[in-house]
Formats: sequence, structure tokens, C-alpha cells
Amino acid sequence: MVETHRPRWTFRRPSVIPGFGISFGYTLTCLGLIVLLPLAGLVVKASGLGLSGIWDVATDPRVASALRISFGVSALAALVASTFGFLVAWVLTRYRFPGRKLVDAAVDLPFALPTAVAGIALASLYAPDGLLGAPLARLGIQAAYTPLGIFIAMVFIGLPFAVRTVQPLIAEIDKEIEEASATLGATRFATLTRVVLPPLIPAVLTGFALAFARGVGEYGSIIFIAGNLPYVSEIAPLLIVIKLSEFDYGGAAAIATIMLGISFLTLLAINLIQAWSRRRFGYV
Repeated sequence: MVETHRPRWTFRRPSVIPGFGISFGYTLTCLGLIVLLPLAGLVVKASGLGLSGIWDVATDPRVASALRISFGVSALAALVASTFGFLVAWVLTRYRFPGRKLVDAAVDLPFALPTAVAGIALASLYAPDGLLGAPLARLGIQAAYTPLGIFIAMVFIGLPFAVRTVQPLIAEIDKEIEEASATLGATRFATLTRVVLPPLIPAVLTGFALAFARGVGEYGSIIFIAGNLPYVSEIAPLLIVIKLSEFDYGGAAAIATIMLGISFLTLLAINLIQAWSRRRFGYV
């Protein structure tokens, strides 16, 4: 019986491209100085309150309400943006129609607009006497100065992430695969769920994660349409700014640390789901 030996794992894999040591060191230096060091400083600042102090901040009714609004509305807005973004990306990739390039460019407008400009525009449109707010008011729906306004603003800023992460992968899917599926007798629904969607799931989850992260940390485009009413439409980033204006740096750091922990756990869960989907459907 011939004994086979598995190749031993090494930290540095063989590569024809030189410069691993310099590149790896540069990567760790940039990551540490730009990302890890500020986050560590934030945690150290919050640790001055102690665990009991951080817990008191987290359980404060106003803080808990702001966190619930920020994360709950962000998750819902990211879900809607991912779904709508998939449809937009599919239409822009698979169909040819007049003005397609213009629509494709308009998707990136939330990237280009300053957040304050986007917030003022949304507040003007969805105000009770605005172009879109007035018809909604006649139906008994108030968008501005409510959590619904926060939801609209988060969908607005998250949609480009959902579209741009899925669009390249849709373009790579060969139409002949769909034709082969139809030839073999699969229905349109089966083709969509078993042929088209599986390779797109990791990209859709990436778009969801990006939209969620952007929505949680968004400030400028939300405060103008939210109304900023405590326990109703006050978001956590605004509460951090209020704490800073009151020179309560420890409280602001505690809220930011709580947001950091919740965001990290949420994004970790999304990444684990992505890894599972890649193993499940065979797309690496």
C-alpha cells in the first residue's frame, strides 16, 4: 500500500510574483494604523466607564430606542435595497432599451451626492407638502419625520451597493445556460431558483452587508428627514453627536463601542452565511 503525503501547509505559498514580505508588512501596517488603532482607541476610551457603566449606557431607554431604530431600520432597508438592486441590475444587464446608459449612471448618484444634499432633497420630496409627501399625506401616510423617512433614506444610500455588487456577476452568466435549462424542461421559476440565483447569492449577501453597514453609520442624509424625535425617530449616530456636544465623551464612546460590537457580530454572521452558500452551491 502506497502511503500518500499531504502537502504541508505553509504560511507563505510559492508564487512567481516577488515581494511577499514587503507587501504583507505594508498591508499589516496600513490596516493597523488606519483601521485597528482608531477602533482600539475607541474601546479604550469606553473601557474607562467599566462594564457596569457601558451596560448602564446600553440599557438607557433613549439609547436602546436609538440603537433599535438604527439597526432594525438598517436591516429592513438593506433587505429591500438588495431585492430591488438585484432587479435593477438584472434589467440593466439583460435588456437593451433607450436611456439604459442614463439609468445605469443614475444608480451611482447616491455615491456622488454629498449626504447633506441627499438629506435635504429627500426631506423636500417627502415633506407633508412635498411632491411625493403630499399624495402620501392624503392617504394618511407620513413619510418625513418618522421611521419611514429613515427607511427611505437608507434604501436610497444602500441601493448602489446592492446593484454594483450583483451586476458584474449577472453579466458573466451565459444565456446559453438558461436556454439549456429550458430545453431540458425546467420551468422559468426552476431556472431562476436553481440556475440563476445560486451563483449570485454571495454577491447579493455582499450587497446586503454593504448597504446595512452604510445605513447603520449614516448621519447626514438621515437627520434632515428623520425629525430626530427621541424614542420615535432618533438614530444612534445622532445620539453620539449629542453626547459629544455635551462633552460626555465616555458616553459617546460607549454608544459607539456598542454599535461596533453589534455591527461586527452581524457582519460576521453574514460572512459565515456567504461561506456556507459557496460550499453549498460550489461557487468559490
